[in-house]
Amino acid sequence: MKLLIESGSALAFLMACSAKVTGLLAVAWLLAMALRHQSAALRHRAWAAGILSSVALPLFAPLLPAWHSAALAGAAVWGPAGLMAVQARSGNFPAMVVNAMVVNASAVSPLFGKLAVILLLIWCLGFFVLALKIAGGLARLARASAQAKPPLQNDWQRLAAEFSQSLRISRRVRVLQCDHPLAMPITWGVFRPVVIVPASASDWPESRRRMVLFHELTHIARYDWLLQICAELARCFYWFHPLVWIAAANLRQESERACDDSVLNSGVEASAYATQLLELARTLENSSRTWATALAIARPSTLERRFIAMLNPSINRKQISRGAGLFTMLAALCFLLPLAALRLPAQDRSGGFGGTVRDANGSAARNATVIITNRKLNTIIMTVSDADGSFAFKSLPLGEYEMKVVKPGFAVYRASGLEPSEESSQNITLQAAGEDGNALPGLEPGVKPPLPLDGGVQSAKIISKVTPVYPAAAKAARVQGVVTLDAVIGVDGKPLALGVRNAEVDPELARAAVESVSQWRYRPTLLNNQPIEIATTVVVNFTLMQ
Repeated sequence: MKLLIESGSALAFLMACSAKVTGLLAVAWLLAMALRHQSAALRHRAWAAGILSSVALPLFAPLLPAWHSAALAGAAVWGPAGLMAVQARSGNFPAMVVNAMVVNASAVSPLFGKLAVILLLIWCLGFFVLALKIAGGLARLARASAQAKPPLQNDWQRLAAEFSQSLRISRRVRVLQCDHPLAMPITWGVFRPVVIVPASASDWPESRRRMVLFHELTHIARYDWLLQICAELARCFYWFHPLVWIAAANLRQESERACDDSVLNSGVEASAYATQLLELARTLENSSRTWATALAIARPSTLERRFIAMLNPSINRKQISRGAGLFTMLAALCFLLPLAALRLPAQDRSGGFGGTVRDANGSAARNATVIITNRKLNTIIMTVSDADGSFAFKSLPLGEYEMKVVKPGFAVYRASGLEPSEESSQNITLQAAGEDGNALPGLEPGVKPPLPLDGGVQSAKIISKVTPVYPAAAKAARVQGVVTLDAVIGVDGKPLALGVRNAEVDPELARAAVESVSQWRYRPTLLNNQPIEIATTVVVNFTLMQ
């Protein structure tokens, strides 16, 4: 059971992160589309903000204080606010009859737990496959750098020093030459960046050396390799999310175009630069597989759009300033932090709690109504004890709860300060009810009972109804029956109180009826054009089809 609970919580966390990442990357995509007439550097920064936020989201979410949206919580909870269980005197109120026919049903919580385990295993499989791919790429890069040697010509390092100064790169950049004559020029590393050129680079003309090296050092100045690794990590964690793959692809493409713009801004002719890139793509290997974690200058998959962009004289080629870049990241952080702190309804589930309800003689109290209230979330959930007096609440949001137990003929039991966990258990003993003129047990003494529905009151009408689901255990045992519920409907149309009148009915049927009817919503009842609380009766028929 512990494994099922933890798997359900992990799956809820993953689903919540995925939902938030959808919003983050959708905003980044819309921003990139709005900037389509601006520079590639600016669009790259928009995608980078989305990617970095996606990676940081699952790290920040557990660390930040949680806050809940009242609108989301109200839409998600199935227990109405202010719910309490009562029993009204029989024969006073008109009844509403609901029929629940047999359906294929099973216990929801264990099924969800098993499904969560399966889905998490599938996610782990995809995660580890992509993680191994990233690790393998980094290992190949490290091995290639270890085997490479500095070029024999001193002008490579001289050019690197010259371009580092013009691009304001304070880190030492190493230029290495690998043994393979047809390897693609690549760049990787953050604190000790490396540019690796093929063995054939010794025969390159001066113009090609300058273009290639300036392009690669621009990547280093912009920290493009670090951003691309973050994109790979995002794809690893959210491998099932198509927007993450789109964002990673656009991030790589815009980084190459931004570096192309930097080369062209240095005074290189667009036609000459395009010719050199085309020549590199023709003569050098397609190393996209070998160097998946590096930045290669002439990936064939990106060349066509880059050629179109670099040969278009009307393209905006401005580079983004460091101040503008920092402002963009600060704005993204301001958007990310509250989103990471937001807890969606599916998050923060615990093991819930349960217990037993007995009378003063120690006998099981069946069909006792158990209500738990979370004041902070303004939610109330209800269930009914079974034939053994046992009850259970599962998958509850974390928080502090109050509990009420109501059963006809017994005093209302109250407890507070309850925090749900897997080990939580309540052993409740009900005491006989004292003399009290209040006809609705569960209400505070002296509280005026709600008006019954009669000819002087406008009848409440149901706005939304949840049909009771036939319990699987009752269906298997061929149990049928009628559950009569006394209900109090509040001024807002929500059930404020439900109680099982016929206490000897099968507890499984009673629980299904109570948990369903508590989710109903009514049009408020009016008296002299003012909404009032009213009392009514709901009859739920559980009938097996022959």
